[in-house]
Amino acid sequence: MTTPLLQTNISSLKRIHQGKVRDIYEIDADTMLLVSTDRLSAFDVILPTGIANKGAMLTQMANFWFEKLKHIVPNHLTGISPNSVVSDPLEQAQLGARAVVVKKLKALPIEAIVRGYLVGSGWKEYQSRGTVCGINLPTGLQIAAQLPEPIFTPSSKAAVGEHDENISLQQCADLLGKDLAAQVAKVAIALYQEAAAYALTRGIIIADTKFEFGLDAHGVLHVMDEVLTPDSSRFWPADSYVVGKNPPSYDKQFVRDWLETTGWNKTAPAPALPVEVAKKTSEKYMEAFEHLTGHALKPD
Repeated sequence: MTTPLLQTNISSLKRIHQGKVRDIYEIDADTMLLVSTDRLSAFDVILPTGIANKGAMLTQMANFWFEKLKHIVPNHLTGISPNSVVSDPLEQAQLGARAVVVKKLKALPIEAIVRGYLVGSGWKEYQSRGTVCGINLPTGLQIAAQLPEPIFTPSSKAAVGEHDENISLQQCADLLGKDLAAQVAKVAIALYQEAAAYALTRGIIIADTKFEFGLDAHGVLHVMDEVLTPDSSRFWPADSYVVGKNPPSYDKQFVRDWLETTGWNKTAPAPALPVEVAKKTSEKYMEAFEHLTGHALKPD
């Protein structure tokens, strides 16, 4: 366990964005430095407690999936070493295995969520309406049931500190245009299906996940930001999966469950995590990483 890194300071580059987890610095007109910190968000609020090794894990797991799925859609990686764009040793020490140099893309204003199982907000909606994000589903499904086929359920992309909101397929088409919306839905489902099939061979069920996409200067669709990590996905151990019960989770659901017991109103500021909860979350993340990739995390 290392001391969590909650804030980066790369003064040799201009920081152009700070997200819930990632700090982004401009390199030139075509590329950016993306650094995954150990910050953790839940219910769209950044927590004051960091999770040791989380940034390195997120970056290395995303890179694993980018490589495995690159035949489906291009991704934002450039292959340029982060240490080649930052020369100061103190700044390089903040990068380690948590940074990548990526292409500048025009981000699409949605999050492309794909659901393969009935859980979370989808389960709540299904109980009251028989739908998930307005999509009709068969009657009689139980919590954690596998859906007949994965469904694309986009959401708006909220600013830091605000909440993402589910949007209809028509609203997605209005935002992106009909053809691009259809392409995003098709690609997102293809990414999920291949990743979910692979994960099952490693003993993990990917219940749902979200992707972010962008366009390059030629209008070519790229997947970007992160893919199929415990921050963007719901991972369940396959050996303890039972329909009708909310399975234990490898992702930050562990933190969400603890927060639900505190009476917190899900607006900033968030409560600090107990040491044991933070430690257990880090261990869960590392376990998921090793199961999926087949190797240990590269030290940061």
